[in-house]
Order: sequence, then structure tokens, then C-alpha cells
Amino acid sequence: MTITRISRLGIVNAYLVQEDDGLTVIDTGLRGMHGSILAAARRLQQPVMRIALTHAHTDHAGSIDALAAALPGVEVIASRREAALMKGDKTTGRDEPPTQVRGGFPRIATVPTRTVAHDDRIGSLRVIATPGHTPGHVAFIDTRDGTAYVGDLFTTQNGMAASAVTSWRYPIAGLATWNRELSLHSAQLLHELRPERLASGHGDVANRPGSAMRRAIDIAARRL
Repeated sequence: MTITRISRLGIVNAYLVQEDDGLTVIDTGLRGMHGSILAAARRLQQPVMRIALTHAHTDHAGSIDALAAALPGVEVIASRREAALMKGDKTTGRDEPPTQVRGGFPRIATVPTRTVAHDDRIGSLRVIATPGHTPGHVAFIDTRDGTAYVGDLFTTQNGMAASAVTSWRYPIAGLATWNRELSLHSAQLLHELRPERLASGHGDVANRPGSAMRRAIDIAARRL
């Protein structure tokens, strides 16, 4: 399937996934990217039915309020854990590492209309719990073509890197990672699912990414 990527400066990405009933927006990018997302939807001549967030950092949820306001009745989806971060609650749970949550979070007025957990479905997308970058980070795998929308679990800006560590390729993601060991474990889990394509929040879409993912994981493991 054709991937519709909306990007600011080729670095910060949002995506549109076509379903039978319309479009799913995956992440909303930085503040002010809602106009580009809506324009891309108009070009596809399909309605936006839902917005799904990989996580609530500013460069992934920055336009959610503006986009939701422009789309009355749109479904807004996040993981159960990330929904708390959307409300500004950065408290770690009793079953979580007590590491301080990192990265910038926008003030979000929009409340998710649906929360999801590992193995739930959003249309053709399978939800994969990938905690580590944030406590409630998730990825989405399109069961039709094997495309993995991974948020900040991996980045592809200047080449593949796992955000479990701070990479020179795109250091911002690693600097904002909450728990590096969990993030590495999540990266290994996703690699084992053998995605056909990897669509990151930062950088180009990578085709047949398995070997590049493996190298990124090995580099991160040596540095932890």
C-alpha cells in the first residue's frame, strides 16, 4: 500500500492510513501541522475518521487539539497509559521503573475517546505495546502490508537508530527516552515481528528494515 507521509522539513512526520471507512491519522506532529494533515486528506478525497497517537510528546501530539477541533466527532485513540500523560500526569506507577519521564509534553485539552492496549485493533492496525521512550508508547502494524508505524522507538533520520540510546543520527529522540532498558526490549520485540516497512516519527520510511533494525539494536545494547 502507498504510505501517505506528512512531514515538516523532512524530519517530523505524521501519517495517513487508508481504511474502508476513511483515514486514520497516526500522530499529529508539531503544533501547526494540522493544516498539512487536512490538506493531505483532501487530496486523498477521504474523511479522517480517527487519530491514533504513538505517544504524547510535543512533536507527535502538538497538533492534536487543532486537528480534533477541525474534525468534530473524530475518534481520538491513545494507549491507556499515555492517556494520563496527555492530562499532564507524569507520575510513574508502582509497577514501573521510577525514572523521571523525559521530553516535552504539550498542554492537551483533547481527551481520548478510546484507549487501547497491546494486541488491540484499530481498523487494520495492530497495536503493539512498546514502552520505554515513554511509559505508554505504542507502535502500530498494518496487518495488510506489514508497515510498522513506530513513533520514536526507532528513528531513520540519517540512518536507522534505536532511541534506547542517544544517537548522533538523531539525538533528540534518545535524549527524551524515559527508560532505556525498556526501550531496547521493545525494539527487540518489534524486530522479532519482522515488519516489511518501518515508518518512524523522524526520517524516511525504510523498506525491508530488518537488518538495519538489528544493527541499531546491537549498537544500543553495547552502549547500555
